[in-house]
Amino acid sequence: MKLTFLGTSAGKPTKERNVSALALEFDQDNKWYLFDCGEGTQRQIMQSRLSTGKLDTIFITHMHGDHSYGLPGLLSTKKLDVALNPITVYGPQGIKKFLECALDVSEKHLKYTLNIIEYKPQEEFAFDKFSLKILPLIHSKESVAFYIKENDISNKLDEKKLRQIGLKPSPLYGELKRRKSIIFNGKELNPKKFMLETIKGRTLIIAGDNSEPDILGKNLQNLDLLVHECTFTQEVYDNLSEKFLHTTAKDLGKTAQKWSVKNLIANHINPRYNKNSSLGIEMIYEEIKNNYNGEFFIANDFDVYYLNRDKSINKSRQF
Repeated sequence: MKLTFLGTSAGKPTKERNVSALALEFDQDNKWYLFDCGEGTQRQIMQSRLSTGKLDTIFITHMHGDHSYGLPGLLSTKKLDVALNPITVYGPQGIKKFLECALDVSEKHLKYTLNIIEYKPQEEFAFDKFSLKILPLIHSKESVAFYIKENDISNKLDEKKLRQIGLKPSPLYGELKRRKSIIFNGKELNPKKFMLETIKGRTLIIAGDNSEPDILGKNLQNLDLLVHECTFTQEVYDNLSEKFLHTTAKDLGKTAQKWSVKNLIANHINPRYNKNSSLGIEMIYEEIKNNYNGEFFIANDFDVYYLNRDKSINKSRQF
């Protein structure tokens, strides 16, 4: 399971970071999924190894511009790329009106099928490789997290065992995978005796803007990976003249520790934390570290993370 961060800034793009967008890919799949689509996301995709032609579905956590303003441009670029495969956009109430208005006013005729689905909190959806549940969050605008459960793999044959009795790969393998008994060399073979143990699917939550990570509650218990905003350090937040409904590094670390989250990736970093400021990204890192003992990262644009079957994480960069 591969995650590519296309934008990791909060509120507005900076010289170091674009606004929110995250690509998710599953093993042995020929398509990918986009979570949030802030302004400029289409250009971020162009600078990555991803292609609009293989983009299958877009999920929007909420209707703030840094999470959704890139949609009209991306959908239009998809047409110009002659990537005319259908695409589905899942978003909160209002996303249908937003997209239809933008496309109508600009007289953009996509020439491909665009499906727009407005989800509701607690609603669940099933896809080829995974299931997804909508979890409500706390923010100034209705915002959600997506709980993703990869499908279990329960049809893997013990090929070594089959070869030991002389049965090489053939259409009979397909029958066994479908849990049907077969006759081989005059003997009936029970599929149960030649199946490997079920491989449990990985779990992750991709969260939108949220002031209280603990609202995710038991959905976090032993979660394989949490991707969550981390807009401020606690000291900076406490001294803001105007408070915003966002998470601090301290609260994020404490919540991940409380629920034994296995891995954590923080993103949606406030622009004040940058290379040219007295407020560096290391301040966020240290605050999480002081409150969470698990494996964690602070995402940068174009960082790529692979969540392995053993629930460990490998990190690399596009370039």
